[in-house]
Amino acid sequence: MITLVENFRAVFYAPFYAVEALGAYQAEGLQVTMTTSAAADNTLVSLTAGAGDVSWGGPLRIMNALDKNPSGGYVAFCEIVGRDPFYLIGRTPNAHFELKYLVGKTLAAVSEVPTPWICLRYDLRCAGIDPETVTCSPPRTMAENSAALRAGEVDVIQVFEPYAQELLAAGTGHLWYAAASRGLTSYTTFNTTRGFIEKNPQTALGMTRAMQRTLKWIATHDGRDLAELLRAYFPQIPQTTLAAAFNNYKRYGLWNQSVSVQRAGIEWLRDAMLASGAIKTRFTYEQCVDNRFAEQITREDPPSI
Repeated sequence: MITLVENFRAVFYAPFYAVEALGAYQAEGLQVTMTTSAAADNTLVSLTAGAGDVSWGGPLRIMNALDKNPSGGYVAFCEIVGRDPFYLIGRTPNAHFELKYLVGKTLAAVSEVPTPWICLRYDLRCAGIDPETVTCSPPRTMAENSAALRAGEVDVIQVFEPYAQELLAAGTGHLWYAAASRGLTSYTTFNTTRGFIEKNPQTALGMTRAMQRTLKWIATHDGRDLAELLRAYFPQIPQTTLAAAFNNYKRYGLWNQSVSVQRAGIEWLRDAMLASGAIKTRFTYEQCVDNRFAEQITREDPPSI
């Protein structure tokens, strides 16, 4: 019995629900029970306290934990979300948006989790823009920021699905920037400790194979199929909205074709964290990742579930 800790419920985490809904774990002879983390910022380190065996979440959490406790042994072993799932949605159309246009606008950034704002700040730095020149509204939830955009209280908000699709469909928001378009950013991986992997290598291998087969299924099905499969995981979201949100993410290549943890995505995220002051250690890829299982599964090239 493996306890898998869900970081929090989110549309961009769709493959983690699909692997369960499709029975891919069972096909590998694994019994995986999913539980939800009591606090997203503590999901990873809660594993060492016995909250579970494996979690999913950002490699940001691994680097942050290792920065505080180098002997913690935290490691990513399978990448699923290889690009950034957040958008900038503006109050007015801006078909030729560039990051420099944020200067002089009021931005409502994500406050619930740190990664999207760390990444956007690094985007700005890479474009030669000082993030401090961007005016940010007081911290609020994404739902509150969506309401603020509708009310004309802010110029642009940073959100993920389904907030983006809801605003776009209603005509009260306009796509300015899809962060996935920047390229590789290692956003979500299976995470655990090196101690667990050394004791349970076949479990890590089986979970990786199950996810690879699931990603292949997702690649050959559209958003409507995925929305139908995952209806029970998102009962509060209308099926048409959910399907459109999934298709948006598929269009931007959010979910990996391969489970291999991509070096460029890890290093970009590390550099963004260093630039923001979130970590002090310039971690190497090897310090944060055990890619041997993903490499084996890539060679095996198992069929879709």
